Amino acid sequence: MEALIIKKSIEIDAPKDKIWEILLQDQYNRIWFAEFSPGAFAETNWQEGSKVTFKDESGSGIIGTIVANQIGKLLSIEYHGIVKANIEDYESEEAQEVKGGREIYRLVEKNNATQLEIEVDMGEEMYEMMATAWDKALHKIKELAEA
Repeated sequence: MEALIIKKSIEIDAPKDKIWEILLQDQYNRIWFAEFSPGAFAETNWQEGSKVTFKDESGSGIIGTIVANQIGKLLSIEYHGIVKANIEDYESEEAQEVKGGREIYRLVEKNNATQLEIEVDMGEEMYEMMATAWDKALHKIKELAEA
């Protein structure tokens, strides 16, 4: 995957454990995933080596593997396929474009707050839209964690 990298961070006045919950628990991540696509959710157990499928209401999305899950510190995902109308695709040109793409979340304690850093590989055609969606998603995560 030839990609641009979206790199963003936000300071959150909440402990790492609370932010981790919001990143991974279904009841919370559905809220901030909606900034990318209405009804978006994850199918996974979040364990290292496990499959993860992110889908929206139309049954479309992206498929990857949890490469690292260091609780409260680091979550790393590598993508290798897409889903369209609930059908997995690893071979089409579109699926090949996401292959090898990464999404990384890091939590770093900073003073009395926590810094959430994200790094996401993104194709040029989706870069602007996704960078804007990430800004909104990070603010939603902050809102949920500080509530």
